[in-house]
Amino acid sequence: MIRRRLGAYGAVVWVAAVWACGGSDEGTQQPDPWPKEAAINYTQRFDVGRPQSVAVDDAFNIWLLAGDRIGVLRPGETQPQWASNVGQAGRGFTSTVICGGSAGRAYVGYQARELDNPQRSSYQDPSFTEGDLDAVKLTPDGHIVLEEHIHHSFRRDPEKNDGSLSWNAPTNLGIRNSNDWRYDEDRSVLSCVKVMRGRDKGEVYVGTNHGVTRLRGLDYNSHRHPVWWENGSQRAGYTHALGIAKDGDVLIANDWTFGIVTPNADLGLWDAMSPKSLNPMKVESSYLPEVNSLPEFDFWRGFQQTTDGRYYLASKDHGLWELSIVSSGDTAQKGIKLSGLPTNELTALAATDDGSLFIGTADAGLWRMDAKKQFTRVTDIPGRTVKQLLYDPNGTPAMLYVLTDEGLTVLRGY
Repeated sequence: MIRRRLGAYGAVVWVAAVWACGGSDEGTQQPDPWPKEAAINYTQRFDVGRPQSVAVDDAFNIWLLAGDRIGVLRPGETQPQWASNVGQAGRGFTSTVICGGSAGRAYVGYQARELDNPQRSSYQDPSFTEGDLDAVKLTPDGHIVLEEHIHHSFRRDPEKNDGSLSWNAPTNLGIRNSNDWRYDEDRSVLSCVKVMRGRDKGEVYVGTNHGVTRLRGLDYNSHRHPVWWENGSQRAGYTHALGIAKDGDVLIANDWTFGIVTPNADLGLWDAMSPKSLNPMKVESSYLPEVNSLPEFDFWRGFQQTTDGRYYLASKDHGLWELSIVSSGDTAQKGIKLSGLPTNELTALAATDDGSLFIGTADAGLWRMDAKKQFTRVTDIPGRTVKQLLYDPNGTPAMLYVLTDEGLTVLRGY
């Protein structure tokens, strides 16, 4: 495998039934308890600081990540509670992102060095427990504690067709290849997305230095990835861009290529590539020749589908592109670059239910492309660098979390 090295990164409202079951169905979703103004600066009003990542769980707890600190702002409280050195942070690993889970649960990603040879000879190799992902939880009295270092691989063998699951080691192996436990390839978590509605509501997809891992509770299946081949070697880029399409498809984009997968309802088949009917791919492993040649990095940082069915990709260096699918198996798809933004340095995308596409930039703040494809600067958002966009349609009205270098602002009603 040939990949780049990963650089440094840098009064309580509870519903007992929701806590017990870890979430609620869409039809019984509780109204969110947060303020309803169109734009609210949570850094100023709730003293959340300037975190590096933000998440929301099924009980509308807002989770925050800041270095070795994990915070949670609970409904009814005026400021977050913080805990330091929980889980992998206590072992000295650098945190990367946080993602919400069921009520009272979040997932925290970490960075670890890539292995020159990811194939390990023994399940007792300590390399397995480095980096990747922790599950943390809230205790009934509001403390943040480690629930588990994610390690339970859940995988069915599609060739056996008997429903049997793969072997799990007697010790904690962290996230490793579900197809072959010896391969410790997914070691640094770079992105994550929670499924907010539909059949798979509550599941989480995690983008790593190698591929995409799917989680349901504390079980995972790893992995899938868009790839390309050169001189017999597989190139798997770092997955910084993940999205969920309006029909539940998983949108994956890494530094080279992108793909669109319709996930099987069975978590244990997520990594199954054969037969392709198990996880149909609208786009298998593709690139946009209008951006670069295949060997050159496109640096995708956002992949979204708007309500009109159109797909958009955002690059760290090359601006905003509309994707047209030529065919599922074509390596080269078609891209059209969109004008209207003041910069090509993009960091994040979020598609909202009113037909908008919100675009985060590295140096020009937050921009909105409305349903008529008109671009405007969102002036309610302080800061020049957008770190993250998180859309929760379960809010009433919907909530768009915008994290910038100046802190966290929430927009409502899009």
